[in-house]
Amino acid sequence: MPFDPDSEPATASGAAAPPPPVRFWPVDDLPALDPDPFLDELLRDEPVTRIRLPHGEGHAWLVTRYEDVRFVVSDPRFSRAELVGRSVTTMRPTPVASQTAGLQYIDAPRHTELRRVVARAFTGRSMMRLRPMAERTAAGLLDAMEAAGPPADLMQQLHGPFPIAVIRDFLGVDESDWHSWAQTGEALLSAGADSEERAAAARAATRARVVDLLERRREDPRDDLAGVLAEATGTGEITGDEAVSLAMAIQVSGGHAVRNNSGSMMYALLTHPEHLQRLRREPELLPKAVDELFRYVPHRNGVGIPRIATEDVTVGGHLVRAGEVVYNAYVAANRDPDVFPDPDALDFDRTGAGHIAFGHGPHHCLAAIMARMEAEVIIGSVLDRFPGIRLAVPAREVEFQLQGLIRGPRTLPVTW
Repeated sequence: MPFDPDSEPATASGAAAPPPPVRFWPVDDLPALDPDPFLDELLRDEPVTRIRLPHGEGHAWLVTRYEDVRFVVSDPRFSRAELVGRSVTTMRPTPVASQTAGLQYIDAPRHTELRRVVARAFTGRSMMRLRPMAERTAAGLLDAMEAAGPPADLMQQLHGPFPIAVIRDFLGVDESDWHSWAQTGEALLSAGADSEERAAAARAATRARVVDLLERRREDPRDDLAGVLAEATGTGEITGDEAVSLAMAIQVSGGHAVRNNSGSMMYALLTHPEHLQRLRREPELLPKAVDELFRYVPHRNGVGIPRIATEDVTVGGHLVRAGEVVYNAYVAANRDPDVFPDPDALDFDRTGAGHIAFGHGPHHCLAAIMARMEAEVIIGSVLDRFPGIRLAVPAREVEFQLQGLIRGPRTLPVTW
């Protein structure tokens, strides 16, 4: 009997249960920090469904509930490596990350080996070394902003240059070159179809910069990420292509993602003045507040890299067959009302399960420790320096990024 991709296992009565319909999801831009109404609907009515995205071929499963997402991203029967060379329904014509090297498109055991190398740079000790540098960077940027006087654009004055300066110090990039690195990071994560040629050029330029940096670290070892990767290539733990891919991934996500996430966090605080006042009164609450902001802020549009089922697996009561594509919606899972009561509320006293803004399982974001540190430094520095800070325009007039994979303000006008 030929395989029917739309078939489901027979029910107890012998009748076949139909699969959910395939829905087209255009992943439109959304206002400010509004949650995606499509994801809200699915989370409420159809938490495991099927979708078709604007590019690629076929359709995919989409999982939205907290426990289902954690299950899929942790189960080895769902593979990233199986994506390589395969055309699947996707948000953009070409992937941001290389499919031939690095962490994003491999499975254990090689994935575990590569993570072990990169983890040497993401330690508590390295963050203790990096945090004073980050605090000095923030202070210098805010000095310039204060000297210029209000109003100011926080995205231009702080959220844009700060994370690039931190990733520059962490990776080991020369200060004179950091503006070029910032520009290529933005281009790589621009989602518009008409930007693919620009993204390809940015990818090539970034690769060339990383190759040059790693070559210099082999000659001049230092205690930074480039030094860790250069040493690992020298001992044969990782290949040169893997080192380049890892450095590129961290550079792009560490700059672009932190810029937009931290900007969204500050916008959330500026539009929740009672929360802002509480942080001023209780600065010791900052780490917990930052964690809740990571849950609350919809950090991306749509979905990220999917997985392929390597065998038949039941997810949320539906049979996902071997070879089918599965996407996980972390932003929906972080608003699952069964896990986060009153999920649309920003609640610094929230207890219970932790958010999964950094993912879960083997592909959990290695840079989470650094992203948390940066958010704490940014918010703490702003509140210390400008206790009266507030939006300089009505909240609805704040412009947000368009056609970006990571959501965030384009400008954030403030006064004090």
